[in-house]
This record gives sequence, structure tokens and C-alpha cells, in this order.
Amino acid sequence: MKLLFAVVSFLLAAAASAQSYPSRPVKVIVPWPPGQATDIAARVVAEKLQVALGQPFVIDNRPGAGGSIGSDVVAKSTPDGYTLLAASAGPISIMPNLQKIPYDPLKDFAPVSLIALVPFVLVTNPSFPATDLKGFIANVRANPGKYSFSSSGTAASAYMVTALFNSMAQLDAQHVPYKGTGPAITDIIGGQITYTIETVAATVGHIKAGRLRAYGVSFAQRASAMPDVPTIAEAAPLPGYDIGAWIGYTAPAGTPREALARLATEMQKIAQAPDIKERYLSLGLDPISSTPDEMAVFMRQQQERYGSIIKAQGIKVE
Repeated sequence: MKLLFAVVSFLLAAAASAQSYPSRPVKVIVPWPPGQATDIAARVVAEKLQVALGQPFVIDNRPGAGGSIGSDVVAKSTPDGYTLLAASAGPISIMPNLQKIPYDPLKDFAPVSLIALVPFVLVTNPSFPATDLKGFIANVRANPGKYSFSSSGTAASAYMVTALFNSMAQLDAQHVPYKGTGPAITDIIGGQITYTIETVAATVGHIKAGRLRAYGVSFAQRASAMPDVPTIAEAAPLPGYDIGAWIGYTAPAGTPREALARLATEMQKIAQAPDIKERYLSLGLDPISSTPDEMAVFMRQQQERYGSIIKAQGIKVE
């Protein structure tokens, strides 16, 4: 009887805790400066959580070291559900495979939910002599070393995504690294560089204005912001080509599962909200949600995927 009473008491206490969370303001650390994609997506969701859960969700920008500074702050925070991380592919999936960092992305964080996928798109100057992806691949493959592709550096997501494409499509092209996405795209528009695979957010305006030609998007599903553009996997075709960046919420490892579940449940509702879909559409992002367990599997898969690209290409930090 005493054991039964103890079990019932524990379950009631857990339920009460879940219902009362959050009982005070929640800090959301964004390891990037204001205005960056992770920052914007995290703010949009935080505003919705604030309304749904009745407590302030306060954004705290802690940029630096490719997102690792802010991420480390959360990894070492009290695991009580009142400090969250706006996590993303760079500091969670890519950096651990390139250099030593002060946290273990798969052990030091408790996943909450994915909130956005960041699709990439293969683009060229409209004068390139191929109107579809099959023609593009055939042309580049037939002229090894003739063409060039740009990226914002070998440690950037765009380079990883393009390197995987080049490998799978068996293309030999010259890499020209730039300091930033803007200049990398500008020289494609100007005709100095042949192609790149960059975020839909950074390219969609140029594509709609006719300054760039789009051949395919990087994920296995089409991007919401350009539904008429096929996926690279279907247009090439390159079965299995399915890669891009992501944004989500995590907490310090050890955070009560009741708190994680409550947050995830609300984020699932937020992802379905029409105004969120419209807002993300304008940003070139695709809304998504997940359970904590689903996000844990996703994070492991992403780290392994980027790790395999880095190893196969011999990529090192510049």
C-alpha cells in the first residue's frame, strides 16, 4: 500500500509540475547576432510560446565562435527548463566534426523540437547553357576543371551541401571561397563564378527577378518559397541527395521531460499556424516540428551525415 501511495504521489507531482511549467520567465539563448535566420525563427516561436504558456520567453543573443559560445552557455546552464538554446546545424551538426568544442552536442543537450528547415538551391547565371539540371550536370561533367563554384568558406553549410552534390554528380569544378554569402552570390550574378548551392532565403529574390536560374533544391521535398522548383534528387536524378540546414530548440541535458514535452507540444501547434507558415515563407524557411525523441534521432543523423562529407572531402577549418 505504501509503495502504491508513493507511486501515485509521484505521478500526481509530475503532472502538477508539467501543468505549472513555466512559472517564471524563460531565457532563450541565440548564439548568433540579431537578424540572422536562427535568431528570426527563434523569436517568431518565442513570441507564440509566450502567448500560449503565459510567461515571457526572453531572447538573449550570445554570438561568437561560429555559435559555440552561446551553445556552451546553455550546455552548462541549470537543467530546469528555464534556459533554452536556439540550436542550428552549424554549432551542433558541423563544428563538432571540424574542431574541438567545449560541449558534446549529443550528450550535453536535451532536444525539444525542430522549428524550421533551411533549404538550399542550386543556381547559376541565366546565361549558362543548360535549362535543366540534367543538362547542367552533363555540361559540367563534360568539361572537368572548366567551371567554378562559390561558397562562404569550407566550414560553411553551403560548401558541405555543394561538395556532396559535386561528389554524387561526379563533377570536377574549382572552389572559390568568399567571406560571406552575399559576395559569393554577387559574382554568380556577374558571371565571374559558374554556380553555387546556397539558401533559398539568400537566393529567392534574385531568382524571381531573373538574375539567377534555379535548377533544384537540396532537401527531398520541395521548398515552400519556390514550389515550382524541383528537388535535386528528382531532377538530376540523384537518389539519396537530401541535405540542408535546420533550426530547433534544445535545453541543457537533464531538463525534466515534462517541461520538454510541454514545449514540444506547443511547438507542434505553432508549426501549423497559418501566420507562422506565411512568416517562414517570406524568410525562405520551411516550418517543421518534432517530439524530443524525434529531434534526438535527427540530430544524430545530421552530425553523422556532415561528418561523412567532411571526412570524404578532407575538409578542414580555414
